[in-house]
Amino acid sequence: MKAGVIVFPGSNCDHDAWYAVNKNLHGRAEFIWHDSTNLGDIDLAILPGGFSYGDYLRCGAIARFSPVMKALKKFAADGGLVLGICNGFQILVEAGMLPGALLRNQELKFICREVRLITETPASPFTCKLRQGQILRVPIAHGEGQYFADDRTLDELEAEDRVAFRYVDNPNGSSHSIAGILSAERNVLGMMPHPERACDPLMGSTDGIGIFESLLSAVPALSK
Repeated sequence: MKAGVIVFPGSNCDHDAWYAVNKNLHGRAEFIWHDSTNLGDIDLAILPGGFSYGDYLRCGAIARFSPVMKALKKFAADGGLVLGICNGFQILVEAGMLPGALLRNQELKFICREVRLITETPASPFTCKLRQGQILRVPIAHGEGQYFADDRTLDELEAEDRVAFRYVDNPNGSSHSIAGILSAERNVLGMMPHPERACDPLMGSTDGIGIFESLLSAVPALSK
C-alpha cells in the first residue's frame, strides 16, 4: 500500500501518519505538499491533524481551497481511499466531501487525552479488520471536535450504516456520540481521534493499527 500524506501549512501530525504507515505498517508513505495538483500513484490519501492555515476563519475553511483539494476530490470520485484525521476530518467536511460540521467542544475547552471508541461497522475498507462493537483506545487532541449534523443527515448516517466509530463517553458533545463517519461510497472516512498515535507499543496503545491493517487488506481487493 502506498499512501500520500497531504501537508498543509500548519499540519503537525503529518510525520505521525508517515511513521504509522512506513514503520508500524511497513508500507510506503510520502508527503504531498498542499499546492500539488497531482496526487501521483497512491492507494490512500491521508489528511493529517494539525492547524491548517492556523485555523483562521474556521478549522479547515481555508485548506478546502488549496490546489491539492481538486486532485483529492477527483481521487475520491474515482474510488480512491481518503482518511481524514482530526483537522483532516474538518477539511473534508468544509470541502463537502463529508456531511455535517465540527463545532467547538461542548465545554469550550481543548481536550487532549485517551478515549474509548466503539467500532460501529466492519463494512468498510477502514474497519474490515475490526469487529463490530470492538473497543479501541485512541487519543484525541482537539478544540473543535463536536460533530454536528441536522436530524435528516443523522438519520441517513444511521440508516446507511455510515457511522464508523462512536465515543463511549462522548467527551466533546458530538451528536449521537459520533467520532467518525463514512462517505456514501464508503471510501472516505473522517474521524476526530488519532489512530496514527496508537500504532506503537511505546505510545501505550496499538489499537489504531487495526484501521491501517484494514486499509492494507482492502487495497488489493479494490484494485481488482
